[in-house]
Amino acid sequence: MAPSDRPKARQSQLVTTYGVGSLFPAGDQSLMICGIDSWDERFSPEIEEPRLARSLGVRTFRSPSSGRKIGDVPVVRFPEYHYCPECRRLDPFWKFDPRKMKCNDCDRDITPSRFVACCEDGHIEDFPYFNWVHRGAEGAPGGRHQLKLTTRGASSSLADIVISCTCGVKSYDLDGSFSYSALRQIKSCGGKRPWLPDAQPDQCTKPLRVLQRGSSNVWFGAVRSAISIPPWSSPDARFVNKYWTVLKQFPEESLEVALPAFAASEPGVSIEGVADLIRRRHTFDDAEPPTEVDLRNDEYFALRDGSVTRGDDTFTCREVEVSPRLSGVVAQVSAVDRLREVRALHGFTRVTASATATATPRMAKLSSRLTDWLPATEVLGEGIFIRLDERVVHQWESTGLASHRRGLLADSLELRAREAGIDAMPAPTARFLALHTLAHAVLKELSLDAGYPTGALRERVYAEEGQAGFLVYTASSDAAGSLGGLAALSSPEPLARAIEGALARAAWCSNDPVCSESVPSGSDGLNLAACHACMLLPETSCESKNIYLDRALLIGDLEEGGGLADALLA
Repeated sequence: MAPSDRPKARQSQLVTTYGVGSLFPAGDQSLMICGIDSWDERFSPEIEEPRLARSLGVRTFRSPSSGRKIGDVPVVRFPEYHYCPECRRLDPFWKFDPRKMKCNDCDRDITPSRFVACCEDGHIEDFPYFNWVHRGAEGAPGGRHQLKLTTRGASSSLADIVISCTCGVKSYDLDGSFSYSALRQIKSCGGKRPWLPDAQPDQCTKPLRVLQRGSSNVWFGAVRSAISIPPWSSPDARFVNKYWTVLKQFPEESLEVALPAFAASEPGVSIEGVADLIRRRHTFDDAEPPTEVDLRNDEYFALRDGSVTRGDDTFTCREVEVSPRLSGVVAQVSAVDRLREVRALHGFTRVTASATATATPRMAKLSSRLTDWLPATEVLGEGIFIRLDERVVHQWESTGLASHRRGLLADSLELRAREAGIDAMPAPTARFLALHTLAHAVLKELSLDAGYPTGALRERVYAEEGQAGFLVYTASSDAAGSLGGLAALSSPEPLARAIEGALARAAWCSNDPVCSESVPSGSDGLNLAACHACMLLPETSCESKNIYLDRALLIGDLEEGGGLADALLA
């Protein structure tokens, strides 16, 4: 493929949307991103974030290669099965003309298959066309087996797509192929991992599910992120991270003597600060790795306590005045004038999303061998931190509405797990559901005045016991991430107007009463009263993949109320 014809993607997409193991649509082609052990590390710059790296068990992170003629992120063709739109021949692409990707007989461009088969452990393979059409046959009848894919033309349904074979067995359409048990008696999972070309297949007993190759549940990336907070956000920390392989060898008693000469080429670095951070880093590396909850707790306290830092720190957070209209409801508002976030991909799932960013046995690996790094992107921006009054939230949590709505979601999770034959995920707390929904509503309202499109904003919820806050921040990896328009809205009057407007808009949806009265729906039944007309955000904006939302927890029962909005505006 000529350099000018190579498909292109943004660096951030190669971590969040088109990460390792995902299918990348490149015009009329379909490609799969290869594992990181196939990447050329020379063209992948390092990104340092010690807290996040330690939690994920790696030394560092690397960003995907950026636009070089060599060192591009490697891909393989997948699915392998293609068909000719002229003669309707269906075969793996290498049986056609693999160099030109054309049919040898018709000289027409071949088209990749629309269907793939996945299991919940992350394996993926081509739809088993041969097995599908030869089911029930005594072995495979003799003679030449040439598959053909034809359409009846009556509609675009699966029932109009027919698979046949030249051996003369009965032709079958694809009607019913997307049901849970469609392939149980036809083919079991082969444990294939095409994103790791040199790896052997896994042993797998999970059933295969048929999906369209462009479907969103073919790939769910497991992305864990962390905001750089003091002292790890300072220039001293960046110096320590950059030279850590050397600095960690310095004896502690000689730090003050050796550091001045070593740091002479780095203006603005504090020798005392560097020495303190080296000691902290040793202690940090010797301790237990922080969990996702630990990382979030540290961020919450940093946002709550604010920072008095040097001008070149990547974390600047200052508490601002709260409008009297929000007094007794909002305990704190902080303008985060500057922040840095690192997002790292550490695995992925298929068919169903993982409940958390924590590694699980069913999460597919990014490489066939152990590596000391993971792919990541660095995001610079600004934001607003809002902390609600803990007493108000705690009192609301004990209401019947809160426990009832959470119970509906828990029941949906149990039912879904039984149908899929997997362990049920724990339902999030009513506090998280309400804060997550409120964050969506406020983010939408802020985007109207902040100067950023909704897709450039992102939410981060802090809902552990004793925490009742959320951060709305810019999610852009370029200069547009720090224009100042969002942090400026933390002023008392604009923010009060935004919160009141968000709650007022949440009270009504154009799909009501269907939306407000809906039972578990949406992605795998993981939402309650939430739809695209009211609460769902662009993919880049929600850290929870637009699940675990319930507008009814904000607005309450249509007749009796009882929502969090009632408590906030009482």
